[in-house]
This record gives sequence, structure tokens and C-alpha cells, in this order.
Amino acid sequence: MRLWIMICVAMVLAILTAIVVQLHPPGTVRLASGPAGGAYVEEAEDYAAILARDGIQVEIIKTAGSVENAQLLEEGQVDAAFLQGGIQVDKNSAEALGAMFYEPVIFLVRNDAVIPGNPALWRGLRINSGAEGSGTAATFREFERAVGLSLSDNTHLSIPYGEAVSALLNGQLDIAVYVAPIEAPYLQDAYHEPDLRVLELDHVQAISRRLSHATVVTVPTGGMSLEPVHPPRPVDLIALEARLVVRPDLHPALVNRLTMAAIELYHQQGIITNSGEFPSIEGTGLTVNNTARQLILDGPSTWHNWLPYWVAAQINRVLLLFLPFFFIVVPLFRLLPLAYAYIMRWRVWQHYPEIRQIEEELGNHPSPEELRDMQTHLNELDERLAGLRLPAAYRQGQYDARLHLELVQKRISEMQRLADGGEPVSTGP
Repeated sequence: MRLWIMICVAMVLAILTAIVVQLHPPGTVRLASGPAGGAYVEEAEDYAAILARDGIQVEIIKTAGSVENAQLLEEGQVDAAFLQGGIQVDKNSAEALGAMFYEPVIFLVRNDAVIPGNPALWRGLRINSGAEGSGTAATFREFERAVGLSLSDNTHLSIPYGEAVSALLNGQLDIAVYVAPIEAPYLQDAYHEPDLRVLELDHVQAISRRLSHATVVTVPTGGMSLEPVHPPRPVDLIALEARLVVRPDLHPALVNRLTMAAIELYHQQGIITNSGEFPSIEGTGLTVNNTARQLILDGPSTWHNWLPYWVAAQINRVLLLFLPFFFIVVPLFRLLPLAYAYIMRWRVWQHYPEIRQIEEELGNHPSPEELRDMQTHLNELDERLAGLRLPAAYRQGQYDARLHLELVQKRISEMQRLADGGEPVSTGP
């Protein structure tokens, strides 16, 4: 009985240990952002601050931008990454948590620059179009193809974002291209430069239709700066939707925390977004993680108010992991009394084959010597039965077995008397 209890306790402990190990998330998540000083790094720092509340460390991996982020994600070197709209990633290596915010394509020029609003007419310009590996560079290459420009039509430079404003003012650049949230810190400095302006493109709707994953957003008057007022009138900009993308095998509790952080950061109204517009499960170009989808559409479950986040975040997994407990361990506990009763009875029953064998041999007219051997064997069996320590509820079987054995012993004694020439013992009146 003790062995059975020990086995069941061991099974319960093993299942509970497996549940805790499976449910509890890693303490660190690696998040690929972008270049130092860029908008993605600032966004990653916001996530790090929110996830730190639950003791989760966000390791921010600075990169050249979205193209490198996609590569790191495919290679499994990061757990999550920001990807600019239109940047491709292996769909077997990534799932989207959703589209998070708009990134307008902003063209900054000097106030005195004479540059056509129709980009198809751009020729001989010095354009800062992003470093290799960045989303800006990839987007601007697609932009050029969409408007009919070739690489040789203009000179492309890769000046860091923070230095591009100075390059414009110094005349080293004609156009600085930014693909970033309009609140990006390096753009705030540019908005306050009286000698710079945002170039308003012609045919914005037509160009956006030629770009993958692009839309058009309207920046209201003063949406970039109220002092000075910038833009001086509403302006339409081509915009992409930045996505937060994770590895498909990322722990569900970490997915939950990242998605909840995204809801906290982006759910409110912005300059170019309406309340509740982001995060969104639409337009990601990838499979949306089921946990993230449920949180974005329905919000957190009521379990979040009662359970640790890492349990509440994966209540379905909890139920799935508990199934072995309910369908294996619980029935085992119910079977324990039956198993115990069987074992107690078996301790008596195991002697019956020997008793039955002796009874069968008695029908073969055994010799006196064989009768003595049988009697000796039965005496040994009787001693074994008498020595069994059984609970009171199971001693009746022990008593019956010894009674049966005594009857066989009497039969043998009678056969020995007859073999010695004695008279049979009368059992009647």
C-alpha cells in the first residue's frame, strides 16, 4: 500500500512540476529595435519599462533597422522585433502581434529648395535615403520604383538620422527621407528649424496604391509643432504600419505581456490615429498570434484579476496540462482502495494453488511416504497462513483458507490410517 501511495504522490509532484516549468516564462526577452537614437529604440525602451513591472528584462538589440531585424528573427537570434510595413520575413519564422503605429514617409527639404512635388521628376538630387539594412532604405527603393525613378537618377547618401538636419541646413543634402512616427525625437528638432519644411508630394493617393502595405494619413495643422505651427495646413503623407513580430515559439506569457504593453502604448488617440485604432490585427502581412488576437479583440480575461499573469495569460494551457491529472491521477486514487483490497486478498489466494494441487494428488492413491510429504507441506502452508498480518476486514479470507487446509489435512490423516490397516473414522451418527 505504501508503495502505491508513494507512486501516486510522485506522479502528482511530477505533473505539478511540469506544469510550473511549462507555464512560467523566461525572465528575458530579446527585442530587435533599430539604430541608436532611432524611434524603434525609443519604443523598445517603453516596452522594457512596462515589462519590468512583472520582473521581465527586455534586452534591446540595436540594429541597422527592419531588414536586419527580419534576418535576426529568421535566424532565431532575437525573440521579437519591430518591422516596418512592407519588410518581408519568412512566415515560418515569425508571427505578428499586430500592427502598432503609423510611420509616415516624410521628406524634409530647405524652405528655399525648388524641388518638384511630383517625385517622378526628381533628377540630380542628393537624397539621404537610409543605411543598408534599414527599413527606410528598403522603402525608398520601392518608392523609386513606384514613381519610375532609377538608382542613377539621383545621388543616395546614408547619413545618420540625427545628422541629416545639419546636412540639409549646410547644403550637403537636398532631401532627407524619414520613415518614422511623426513624434520621433530627431524629427522634433527638424520641426523647429525655420529654414526647413516638409515637402508636400503630389499624387499621394496614386503613389500609395503603387506601394505595398502603404496608406495615406492626414497630419492636421500644427500636428507636428504648434510653435512654430507646422504644418501650416493639413498635409497628406504616405504611411506604413509598423508591426511587432515574434518567433512562433515565444512563450505565451511573454506574448501576453508584449501585447498588453502594446495596448497600453498605442490604444489611445494620437495626432494621426483614432482611439482604439492600434494595435490592430489587420494589414500585418503575417499570421497573427492567437494570444495577441484574443487580447486585442476581447481584452484580458477576468482571470487576470485573480491569478498571476503567467497563469492567467495561458489558462487554456493550464487546463490542457491538468488533463493528465484529472484523467490519470484522479482515477488512480479512486482505484487505490480496490487495488489495496485485491493485494490483501491475493496474499491469501496465492496459497490456494498449492492446496488444490495436493487435493488433486490425493485422487491418485498416493503412497504412505507421499502422504507424509503432503502432510508436511500442508503444515508449512498453515504456518505461512497463520503468520500473515492482515487488517481485521480481510482476516475472514485467512480463516477460510486455514479451514480448507485443515479439511485436507484430516483427509490425509484418514488415508494414512487406512494405509496402516486401521478402521475408517465414522463421520455419521
